[in-house]
Amino acid sequence: MKSYTEYLWFCTEKRIEFINITEKVEEVVKKSGVKEGLCLVNAMHITSSVFINDDEEGLHSDFLDFLEKLAPHQPISKYRHNLTGETNADAHLKRTIMGREVVVAITNGKLDLGPWEQIFYGEFDGQRRKRVLIKIIGE
Repeated sequence: MKSYTEYLWFCTEKRIEFINITEKVEEVVKKSGVKEGLCLVNAMHITSSVFINDDEEGLHSDFLDFLEKLAPHQPISKYRHNLTGETNADAHLKRTIMGREVVVAITNGKLDLGPWEQIFYGEFDGQRRKRVLIKIIGE
């Protein structure tokens, strides 16, 4: 069995963004040479996420509205975490809701995604450099 590791780096312009990274992950799978195996895609920061869903603008807006209702950014003073001088408690909660990582099967050298499924990087406390791990194992 072989393994292959690569990192993607992000520095978003906005505090909160969803970025479709499916094509970048597919390129890494191709580079790995793995034909049958698994691909882990993992956000390496506690205020960002990796998730799978549809690449549809209305749905992304719905995610943002949903997350803001569950964990609103303001007022910052309502979060105990922010008493440490931070202002990103909501980003930690949003990350927990959206998830840390995804694992996708590799079949015949390609990501084995369902119809409409795409891989996204979700940023909830952006405007600084962060990374995503791609780890591929298989034959």
